[in-house]
Amino acid sequence: MKKLFAAIGFFTRIPVWRIAEIPADKYKRVVDLWPAAGWITGAVTALVLWGALQVLPAFAAVASAFAVRLLLTGGLHEDGLADFIDGMGGGTNREHILEIMKDSRIGSYGVLGLIFYFLLLISCVASFPVSIAPLIVFAADPWSKFCGSFIINTLPYARKQEEAKNKLIYDRMSIPAFLLCLLFGIIPSLFLPLPFLISLLLPAITATAMILYMRYKIGGYTGDCCGATVLLCELSFYFSAAIISKLTYIF
Repeated sequence: MKKLFAAIGFFTRIPVWRIAEIPADKYKRVVDLWPAAGWITGAVTALVLWGALQVLPAFAAVASAFAVRLLLTGGLHEDGLADFIDGMGGGTNREHILEIMKDSRIGSYGVLGLIFYFLLLISCVASFPVSIAPLIVFAADPWSKFCGSFIINTLPYARKQEEAKNKLIYDRMSIPAFLLCLLFGIIPSLFLPLPFLISLLLPAITATAMILYMRYKIGGYTGDCCGATVLLCELSFYFSAAIISKLTYIF
């Protein structure tokens, strides 16, 4: 239970520390339950989206729902995406990339990356039928976090522990922890209409491509890489779902 509290406290701004004291070593295993934290962020986003769609135009409703998610998470992964794009876009070698990614200031690459990310995300989700949009949002969040969790089992950490932003290196998942992570990641997708289950494939491909890219560019991963991978996996989920939705409507 304390590992679950650690995951919720790490990936959201919910003050679980008021409920229980969490040992520091539990934070090394938070990736095991990353998709479980996604149940909370995904469910809250989906519920806000459902309510907003009753009274607002689709684009405004989706923007409102993801604004609430930003408040719930503190923009943790979005910060990682911006730093990742800044580093990969402006870095000339491994050391330069890691130096840029560690800088708390956002650059032009990061700003442009976030703008296009949110435009694409909101546009895709706004295109879904109102009846299934919340279900897709609820499914995409934990599944993307599961796909992102592959990073810690396939790549070494790119920095020394004392150089990490949060002074933390995640432990690799055991087989039982991996299966639990998979379970939490896939269950929300089982509520989707059958054609939309195809959307599970592209995030896994995206995560694989990100892992190969990070191995080539910096020889490992950082926390920023994890956040960026999750958001790009989620965006690819929405791309797939948007295509499926359009094809289903046409045929």
